[in-house]
Amino acid sequence: MTQDTPVDAKLIRSLFKAYDVRGVVPSELTPELAYQVGRGLVHVLRPQSVAVGRDMRVSGPEIADALIDGVLDAGADVVDLGMVSSDALYFAVGRYGYPAGVMVTASHNPAEYNGLKFCREEARAISLDTGLGEIRDAIIAGFAPPASRRGALQQKDVLRDYAEFMRGQIDPAKVSPLKIAVDAGNGMAGKTVPMVFEGLPFEVIPMYFELDGSFPNHEANPLEPENIVDLQRVVVEQGCDLGVAFDGDADRMFLIDEHGAFIGGDMVTAMVAVKALQRSPGAAVVYNLICSRSVPEVVLANGGRPLRSRVGHSYIKELMRQEDAVFGGEHSGHFYFRDLWYADSGMLALLTVLELVSEAGKPLSQVIAPLDSRVRSGEINSEVADPASVAARIEAHYRADGAEIDHLDGMTVSFPDWWFNLRSSNTQPLMRLNVEADTRATLDAKTAEVLAMVRS
Repeated sequence: MTQDTPVDAKLIRSLFKAYDVRGVVPSELTPELAYQVGRGLVHVLRPQSVAVGRDMRVSGPEIADALIDGVLDAGADVVDLGMVSSDALYFAVGRYGYPAGVMVTASHNPAEYNGLKFCREEARAISLDTGLGEIRDAIIAGFAPPASRRGALQQKDVLRDYAEFMRGQIDPAKVSPLKIAVDAGNGMAGKTVPMVFEGLPFEVIPMYFELDGSFPNHEANPLEPENIVDLQRVVVEQGCDLGVAFDGDADRMFLIDEHGAFIGGDMVTAMVAVKALQRSPGAAVVYNLICSRSVPEVVLANGGRPLRSRVGHSYIKELMRQEDAVFGGEHSGHFYFRDLWYADSGMLALLTVLELVSEAGKPLSQVIAPLDSRVRSGEINSEVADPASVAARIEAHYRADGAEIDHLDGMTVSFPDWWFNLRSSNTQPLMRLNVEADTRATLDAKTAEVLAMVRS
């Protein structure tokens, strides 16, 4: 792994996504490339030190070691956090003042994938537009020889401080002894949940807590229905108050109510917003444009200021900083907190929900019911050869019908009793459709109508 390693510019461009670097190991993402990314990070951002964490993926040690070598050879120091969740990395960068951080993870992707997520000081997200593209271009262009000074390496265990911080975000006097099934999916929640819940009055039914990056039970992607079947069964069979599923790096979480029903991320956003606004009356709350119309309605009803955002953590975090928003949420299970340096944390969202349910003294389904007054399609993907022409044709059709249309992210078409968003995938030849309506009949009819135009 040297500065002379051949560079495949086309491959590198394909691996640098909007918010991270991600690919199959070793055919796409190699230790050699990870080394170059480490050097590129220091070349572009000029940090004196970089915090590096990784999840439990099988390829994690070699990718992390190569990344660390690149940072050290470029002259910056490295603080190796070992195996942590992504939100623990963000916590460490914010709490200890590190100039930059890298998390080695492919989040919810299958076992053969790995990747790199980046942040600056105060856990500020790095995207293609805010430094990631420059790192990519620097790797393609090539570097000067390594720095004359090789950086210093140290290890640091941050999880005890992380767990204490998380517990400090709720009032222990307000939580009840709820029975909770937790599916870690053999991911990092298997390590962080026991530490965070230590001393709290919850009865945890652990599922797949063993750290195993081969995912022997199911992939750590709770958005796929087949991956939450076991959790739904355990919740019902064991009479749990609720269930929770985490993705691989445990920055996202998804809820199951006491009947085994899946609760979308936008409804979790609405619940957490209620609690956040109790603590910070009148504050702004950010939600992405795929979320239900019920989310801004809940924010307004609770005295907050709803702000609509593009999909994606870098956009939401930046808008939250600009508006000093107390909380932000996405339909995809990402939840962002001002008190966590505007970073996302499935753990903190879960603790907030548990406090809210405890205070309500009602089952989760009854807490959700008044917030959830509409029906949604979920995300529907379609392979499309020419997304731009399809979108133009659909826009012309609905504009003629008098729809309200905006292009904040893809195309959102709105009518009084239903709306949809249609946007292209950043990484695949797909168009993603989300539809919401006031009634099931309208939802079914309009979803079929839009899909017919997308796929014709």
